[in-house]
Amino acid sequence: MPARGLLYALAGAAIGAAAARAAYAAFTRNRPAELSGRWTRKNHRGEPITLLEGPAFVAGAGAAAALTPGLPGRLRLATLVAGAGTGALGAYDDLYGTTSAKGFKGHLTALTRGEVTSGAVKILGIGATGLVTAALVSRGPADTLVNGATIAGAANLANLFDLRPGRAIKVGLLTGGPLLAASIFRGSPAAAALAAVPLGAAAALLPEDLGERAMLGDAGANALGALLGLAAVTQLGRPGRYAVLGTVVALTAAAEKVSFTKVIAGNPVLNRLDMLGRRPVD
Repeated sequence: MPARGLLYALAGAAIGAAAARAAYAAFTRNRPAELSGRWTRKNHRGEPITLLEGPAFVAGAGAAAALTPGLPGRLRLATLVAGAGTGALGAYDDLYGTTSAKGFKGHLTALTRGEVTSGAVKILGIGATGLVTAALVSRGPADTLVNGATIAGAANLANLFDLRPGRAIKVGLLTGGPLLAASIFRGSPAAAALAAVPLGAAAALLPEDLGERAMLGDAGANALGALLGLAAVTQLGRPGRYAVLGTVVALTAAAEKVSFTKVIAGNPVLNRLDMLGRRPVD
């Protein structure tokens, strides 16, 4: 029933939003005004910005996954594994990452030389997390491989958009919104709740991101992508899942050759969406 799906979606979004805001307030309370410390980075303007938005998103989405009604046990567990697993790996890279290698290709190339970068640890770890998550919701080895690759790929792809204020969250809302609407329309409470959880948590943190006070970082972006990937593979049929995986692979490969920021800046429609709610470019 659409009404039941809408009710569960509202519950998931509300719990995710409230928990994410509460976590962000707790994580940033009594921190130095100059934003010094290991959770601080310089943004694209060279200004200090906190990465604690990422852990706040992971905590908010995790709380919502645990508390939102309508999620079957295995799907609830899969949601917790996807969010916490990819979030923890992203946090590891946020705190201990190096710039000796960049991009998917760079980290894997370094690995072939015997150099284990933090990025390689994250890539392999997220791949394993994707497979474990997929095993909880899939039927058979083939589905597990496709779904696991989609979840892991979506986690990595979301991080590639986290280069400007609000961009990764906007991409998440634009891609996750149709999944949420479709699940409500079809009267699928579990799918509606699952899609709403990350969207509510992300939307609640968007003002901090757009205001250039905080950013998702690897922890938040990886978790956001993984949770939306999970929502996609549990809702779509086989052709749809193959299409999503193909799109994720194509965009990830393209990111090795072209700059998403330059592509977006060169397209009037994409640039207007990208700049919506942001400070003007200097």
